[in-house]
Formats: sequence, structure tokens, C-alpha cells
Amino acid sequence: MPQQPQPSSSNFGDAPASVRELLLARLDVSELAPEARAVLRGLLPDERAVSGKGRVGPVQLRSITAAGWRGIGPRTTLELPPGPGLVVVAGPNGSGKSSFAEAAETALTGRNSRWDKRRTGDWKQGWRNLHSPDVTPEVSVELGVGEHGEPVTVRRTWYGAKVDNARTHAEGADGSERKPDEVVDAEALRLARPFLPYSELGSMINGTLSDLHDAFFKLLGLELLAELDGRVKDAASECEQAGKFEKERTEQLVGELAALDDPRARDAVEALSGPRPDTGRVRALLASRSPAAEPELARLRRQAGLTGPDPQEVSGAVARLREAAARAEDARHGSAENARRLAKLLEAALDHRRRSQSPDCPVCGNTGQLDQAWAERARAEVERLQSEAAQAESALRGVAKARQALHDVIEPVPVWLQRDNSPLADLWREWALCRSVTDAPELAARAERAAVALEDACRQVREESARQLADRDGEWQPMAVRLTDWLTVAEAAEAARARRPYVTKARTWLRTVIDELRDERLRPFAERSQEVWQQLCEHSSVTLGSVTLAGTPGRGRVELDVTVDDMTAPAYSVMSQGELHSLALSLFLPRATHDASPFGFLVIDDPVQSMDPQKVEGLARVLDAVAKDRQVIVFTHDTRLRQAIVHLGIRATMLQVTRQSDSVVGVEKVTDPVEQALSEARAISHDPQLPQDVADHVLPAMCRGAVEVACLATARRRLRDEHGLSLSEVEKRIASLERTKEYVALALLGDGKRHPKYAVEQIMPGGWQLIEAFNSGAHGPLPTVDDRRTLVSRTKGLTRAILRSDVRGSGATGGGNAGGAR
Repeated sequence: MPQQPQPSSSNFGDAPASVRELLLARLDVSELAPEARAVLRGLLPDERAVSGKGRVGPVQLRSITAAGWRGIGPRTTLELPPGPGLVVVAGPNGSGKSSFAEAAETALTGRNSRWDKRRTGDWKQGWRNLHSPDVTPEVSVELGVGEHGEPVTVRRTWYGAKVDNARTHAEGADGSERKPDEVVDAEALRLARPFLPYSELGSMINGTLSDLHDAFFKLLGLELLAELDGRVKDAASECEQAGKFEKERTEQLVGELAALDDPRARDAVEALSGPRPDTGRVRALLASRSPAAEPELARLRRQAGLTGPDPQEVSGAVARLREAAARAEDARHGSAENARRLAKLLEAALDHRRRSQSPDCPVCGNTGQLDQAWAERARAEVERLQSEAAQAESALRGVAKARQALHDVIEPVPVWLQRDNSPLADLWREWALCRSVTDAPELAARAERAAVALEDACRQVREESARQLADRDGEWQPMAVRLTDWLTVAEAAEAARARRPYVTKARTWLRTVIDELRDERLRPFAERSQEVWQQLCEHSSVTLGSVTLAGTPGRGRVELDVTVDDMTAPAYSVMSQGELHSLALSLFLPRATHDASPFGFLVIDDPVQSMDPQKVEGLARVLDAVAKDRQVIVFTHDTRLRQAIVHLGIRATMLQVTRQSDSVVGVEKVTDPVEQALSEARAISHDPQLPQDVADHVLPAMCRGAVEVACLATARRRLRDEHGLSLSEVEKRIASLERTKEYVALALLGDGKRHPKYAVEQIMPGGWQLIEAFNSGAHGPLPTVDDRRTLVSRTKGLTRAILRSDVRGSGATGGGNAGGAR
């Protein structure tokens, strides 16, 4: 049967299809039974549930600052050029350069991987700078966050003597506080960690590489597959456990039923025996105890659960009604109405007096009766009467509310008891009739008596019914309950037996698909790792083949296909230390530069150690390629990387770290060496106070040094590009040079033993006379500032001519003797 085409994920760097979509697409075209497909769809988790936080970033690194930390005493900042590019931070061992790398890692991650396993002895004493005991230890990084590069500083400050006594906080450019995990996602730091300290170059390649496996799994978006695989595995285990549990419960229950002398127990034993228990027969046996099958038993069960009036609730409602009735005793409806009427009469008299402006009484005809004193007394009486009426009405409303509350407590006769002529039914009817009583005192008295009588009767009926049920059921009652519980277990086992074959087939299919999708998504990583390895170890007999993931997170490993002269071999036993470091870089770079990484920078500490010259050149090329779209910061004490960068013509920012006494660390940018030498000579030449002996001897020597630097740059470029020499071969040629003329000959003719006079004159007439003056020291006195400036100006012209020279043109006319002039 032809194989169905399988949906494929995108290549690395493209926007990959959702793993969920890819899985469902393959499931749709699979040959699995509908039930097995349903199993996988039902267990498939929501992709958002396993995807973790949203992406934070992009994040750029602007500067690193440290104070009182490791090898750095007073506060020092390492400023970094923004955007993609290669930055080499050089300095001898002990200069403090690695302290900057560790400071950046510690500020962002809260840990220093170099010292994670060394938190004893020297580390406890040495994490803090010994020369600056009064400086509060602090490390910080200034970041550019988001598409617009918002400046944010993440700072870690120590407040105690222990390395763990520290706090990390973040703040914006305006000083506003930010949450560190909103600036840099901790999960992103773990998965696409942009730091590679020297200690990890060796320790990354150890054992099963399980941590690297788990990081790759998440970066590739495969955690959904791992979650689904775990769920399917659990489902298969649950199916198996359901059968085992049913078997254990059945055996236990059969033994207990066999000990009962009851026909129902014997019937149950027969239903539970045999290869498959008869769940239908057990259901029928339990149904015979239903209310429809046993009316009297049903009646007893109802009565055993009977509840009458709640004594506390009734007592409270009666007390509140009596209190309300007592308050309303003197405030009957009539008195409230009379008060309202009299108040209106007085208000009318007051209104007449106001309108007529006369104090004479219109009723009795007496003059002066309705004077001002009378009006004030009348108004006071109106207020009193209105208050009296309001209080009376409130008291009456309180009685009505309390009466309704007591009525609500009184429950009607239960339906099943309405046609009964038992004393219990009569008492309940008496209780229910209380709802028709409206007189408060009477209602309170009748309800109180009826509730007490009914609750006492309910209690007696409950106890008697429970006793009769116990007598009837005896030992069968608890066994029936257990049979009911067993039925639930048996039904679950029955469903599990039906589901288990489909779960097994679903898992077999899923494991194959996981391998396929994993290999598809890992392939670009593996190819990139192979590319890095080939560039680093171009001349090595060790070949890195496929890089694969085996297993699932927590139980997986990275497998490396390593061969030596086409013979398969374990990586760790056949690789040199330099090759192991190269392998670590080959695995680190694809992970740290994954599209899912929000970090636009990489920090690599001392990758050059243990590498031979070919690997150093390969490293320079690899770093240059990564630096096309990322900021790559490399810390090194080894001058070979810088030489390789110059040798290969790679654009890079060079920073030099120096350390003075008392851990005072400085950072300066290394400019173009030719321009730097000319700048120093120019500064000397412009000094009108320059002593004559300095002008006559030191200034020519400085100019000669500038020419030699220009020759070295030209020689390295030409020996590399036009003669195809390696870095080690070039440096060997340069190491043999002794005199300026040899430098010039190597730069212009490719051979330090040939005479370069004609080649020099061709690129700059008069240039050879200038070189001879440098060598002989007979340039003549330089009495004026103009003379000195002229010397520097001519030297500048010669250096530029050397840097722009064409070796083929020079070689065509530059004969001279083979031995060269020394």
C-alpha cells in the first residue's frame, strides 16, 4: 500500500508551522482506527499550556559595570558598541577581563556558572574584591530592550558577606522600577543562554548532555509532543491499572460475600465468579432494593432520614416576633392615624394664620388666640405627633416582618406524608396550620408548642425506622454498598479494556511521529553545528556527523555521530581539548542564535585556549559570521585571536583591559595601530618645547615604528590573500624580521630578503631616502616645528602608500639583490 505523504515542518529560520498543526495534519492522513485518533485528539494538550511565557525582547547589551566584584575594585564600566558586530575584549590574565564576563552573567541570571560548583574555600573568600573592602559589591548591565532599544539597567547588589546575600532589580532610563523577569525572561535565559564561560567549554561535553537535550526540545517547540507522549503513556498505564484494580477488588469481595449466610450474598458470588464478572446481574441484584421493588423498605428509609423543625431556628423566630409585638403594644394602627390627623389639623391652622396674617381664631372667634407663642407651640406639637406616628408605623412593620419570618420557617407536610393518618402526620398538619395565624402572640405560642411536639415525634420515628432497617438488612446492607462501589470499578475496567488496544496503537504511531518531527526540526541545528565544526576543525581527522536527540525531556540525551578517519568513535575519548572546545562551540552557537532567542548578543569567555592556529582562524571566521546579525563579545588573553582577525581582514572592535595596583581596572579602545603610531608622533612634533635631542632621535624612531606597523598589516594581508599562507606561516615569516628594510621588503615583495628600494620608489618617490634616514639615524637635525611636522607628514604619506600598494606592480620593477639590504 503506498505510503501517505506526510506534512513537513519549515526549515530553520523560517516561521515554522505549529507542532500541533503538523501533528493533527499527520493524524488526519494516518491509517489509525478512528478510536485511536480520538484517543490522541482527546489527550492533545493546548499548545499555549506548554509554551510558557511570551517572548521578551529583543535584548541588546550596551555596557557592563562592576564594582568590588572579583578582580575589579573601583567601579569600572565596559562600554560596548551597539548593534551587531564582533567585539574582542583583550587583556592579560589577571587584568579583570573575565570579571566583566562573569559580571554580565551574574547580573542577568543571578548565578556565576564558573563558580556554581565551587562555593567553598577560595570562592567564599574570593568573590568579593579584596582591595576594595569599603566598596559595596555590585554588577550591572545596561540593556537595550524591545524594537526601539529602550534603555534598562539590571543591577545585582550585595548586602551581606555571603555570595547569596544579593538582590537584583531593574530600572528604566528615567529611574522607574521594572520587574527583572519582565525585562529578561528567565526561561529564555535557560533555553537560549547567551553566555559561554570558559568553564563550560569543557563541562558542556559531559555524560548524556541531558540539559542540552531538554533545552533543544523546548527551543524546537517539541515540548507539546513530550507532554502528549506522557499523557498517552499515562493513559495506557491507567488502562492496565484499572484491570488490576478490578481483579483485586473482585477477589476481596467474593471472599467476604462467601462468609454471609444470605441468599443475596450467594447470588452476588455467582455473578462475580468466572472469567468476566456479570455486571448486569449485579445491577439487577442491587435494583431489587429500590423503592419501586420494596415500598415498605423505601418508606423506612424516608423515615430514617426525616428531619422536623429546627428547634434553634424556630426559637429564634418566635423570640423576634414577641419582641416586635411588645414594641408595638402601645402603637396600634388607630393611635398612629389619630396622630397623623391631629398633626394635619394643626398644620392647617398654622397655614391659615400665615395666609390671613391674623391672630384671631376662625373657629371660636376669640381674638389674639393664634399669636406667635401659639404658633411655636403648634409647630412643636406637629413634629411630636409626626414622630409618634412614624414610630408606631415602624413598630407595626417590624411585627409584620417578624411574623413573615416565622411563617417562612414553617414547612408544609411532606408529599409522602400528606395522606397518612398517623400521629406524626397530625402533628405536622398542626405545625403547618400555624402559617394561617396572623395574631402575633397567638402565632408565637402555637408555633412554639407545635415545633417542640413535631421535632420530638420526628426523632422517635427516625430512631425506630433506623432500628427496623438495621434489623432487616443486617450484614447485607454494608455489603450492598460495597457492591455498588465495585460496580463503578468494574464499569471503569470494562471501558479501559475496550480502550487499551487503541491507546497502544496510538502510542506506537505517536513515537514514530515524534522521532520524525524531532529530526526534521533538529536538522537545521545539526547542519549548523556541522558547519561550525568544519570551520573550526577544517584540518582535523575527527568528523562531526549527525546531531540527534534521543528520548524525551527528563529522560533524553544528545547523540553525536563522531568519526575518526571514517571510523566511528566516542567523542570524548578521541578528541583533543581544543576539539572538545570546538564541539562545545558547535553546540552552543546554534542554540544561542536560534530565532526564538530574544538575545541579540553573545558573551564568550576565552574560547581560544587549547586551540591550534588553524582552529583559531576557523574561530575568527565563525565569530565573524555570527556577528553579521548579533553582537558577539569575546573575552580573551590570547593574542592569536586578534592576529587572526587582522590576518583575515575581519571588521571588529578591539578593547583592551588593563589592571593597575589595588584592582584599578581600565578599558580603552584599540585604534588602528598605524594611525595610533602616527598620532603619537604627531603629538610629539607639535610640541614647541620639545628638546632638540628628543626631536633628533625619538621622533624618527617613532616614524620608523609607524612604517613598520603599516608593513606588518600589508604583509599579513598579502601573504594571506595572494600567497595563501596560513596564520601560523605568516607569523613565522614576520618573526624572522629584524630591520625596517626587511619589513618593507616582506610587505611589498613578499620576501624579506629581497631589496625593496625600487618598489618603495614606485609607490612613493623619495620614500627610500626616508627609510634610509630612519635606519641610519642621519635624517639631520629637526630644529623647527615645521621640520618635525614635515617628517611626520612624509611618514604618513609613506604608510598610506604601503597600505595601498599593489604587490604585482611593485614586484614587476622591484629587482634588487636576492639577499636584500640589511
